[in-house]
Amino acid sequence: MRVIIGSDHGGFHLKQEIRNLLEEMGIAYEDVGCDCPESVDYPDYALPVAERVAKGEFDRGILVCGTGIGMSIAANKVKGIRCAVVSDEFSARMSREHNDANVLALGERVVGPGLAREIVRVWLTTDFAGGRHGRRVAKIGAIEDGDRE
Repeated sequence: MRVIIGSDHGGFHLKQEIRNLLEEMGIAYEDVGCDCPESVDYPDYALPVAERVAKGEFDRGILVCGTGIGMSIAANKVKGIRCAVVSDEFSARMSREHNDANVLALGERVVGPGLAREIVRVWLTTDFAGGRHGRRVAKIGAIEDGDRE
């Protein structure tokens, strides 16, 4: 599995924790920034993560900002991205099992490092259930394509 990660200044410190976890799990990753806690604009980091996941260069993406909300809104503008803001392990599991989320958004000001590590671990190790959920995810793709039956 290959993961791409990014953060703005509000998620910079938590992103470092996630990098450590990915290394511990032996998961290859690329970090597209930001590289400091100085103020930056979150769409500048959400977009490359989302685009590269959508292109298939990476299997999954992880974004971190203050709340996770801004990053998720920006990422979800990219066709093919299903970015979920998650702040608990159950939602992490369901975002993968039921929604086939391919990008995870976390908020450094919402979850602490210990919980964030567990959320990421669960999210990375949970498979998509398919079945009726596959039909529903396909309908999301149809909406993106402008097919609104």
